[in-house]
Amino acid sequence: QVQLVESGGGLVQTGGSLRLSCAASGLAFSTATMAWFRQPPGKEREFVAAIAWSSTRTAYGDSVKGRFTISRDNAKRTVYLQMNSLKPDAPAVYYCAADRYGSRPSSQMTEYETWGQGTQVTVSS
Repeated sequence: QVQLVESGGGLVQTGGSLRLSCAASGLAFSTATMAWFRQPPGKEREFVAAIAWSSTRTAYGDSVKGRFTISRDNAKRTVYLQMNSLKPDAPAVYYCAADRYGSRPSSQMTEYETWGQGTQVTVSS
């Protein structure tokens, strides 16, 4: 079955860096658009970043532009989220998502039909 497994979450100090990974199985990863979303406690899930299958097109949420970078390795079936200059507002569960049929990196949750279980990121001051 289709499965996305996130890893790399944890505790990091304000201003620090963290890299999340999402390993995919059971889908044609090399043609899927992949994305990261996050959900802070008590808030709605929000768009973080997305990347098209060819890595030539990416999209970022306004709050992370210039600090976060999304990338992918189709040979390893893995998508990454490099997070730098983490802020105290970053604590959240970070989710990986896959759009098997789209070609554009969308910020809309409804475009993604497969989701991982999430990985927790906590930022300490």
